[in-house]
Amino acid sequence: MLSTLPTTREHATMSTPSAHDRQDTIETRLWLEEHVWLSKLLRSESNVSPTFRFPDLIAACVSLVFTHEDAPLHIFRFLGTQLVLRSPQTPRRREFMWRQQYEFLLAVQRSPANRHPNPKFQLDQLTTACVALWREQDESGTSVLQQARHNMAERAQHEKRFSPPKI
Repeated sequence: MLSTLPTTREHATMSTPSAHDRQDTIETRLWLEEHVWLSKLLRSESNVSPTFRFPDLIAACVSLVFTHEDAPLHIFRFLGTQLVLRSPQTPRRREFMWRQQYEFLLAVQRSPANRHPNPKFQLDQLTTACVALWREQDESGTSVLQQARHNMAERAQHEKRFSPPKI
């Protein structure tokens, strides 16, 4: 797990990881409304064998949003029309997501649509937007659990390909 904001102590003891040693999860924050929805999905009867946790559920929402070619447009539209109207003091919950989906959001965060003269949105807002957008698509969360399965299988396949042979 890798925090995007290490403490001074952590920063002093952390070595720069090589591409091979990179951490699997990234810390993010999720606005309360979307966190509550994912918490219900986490505890739902449908979330079994295996029981997916927050990194899986958040990553599934991000993956599902990015199945659409115009995902950044949808994300920025949500941010500019809905999230911007919420109180900036809205509580957020600390969670984690898988690195692959973080990379999608990082590209959006670094895009021209998030630069001057446009408002600058942070990772927590982008993550929240993906969860909120997918919640609008599938309130039941069934597709989120299915995507979590797909993401897990993809990670396992990737690890299998890049694991050093056992001696």
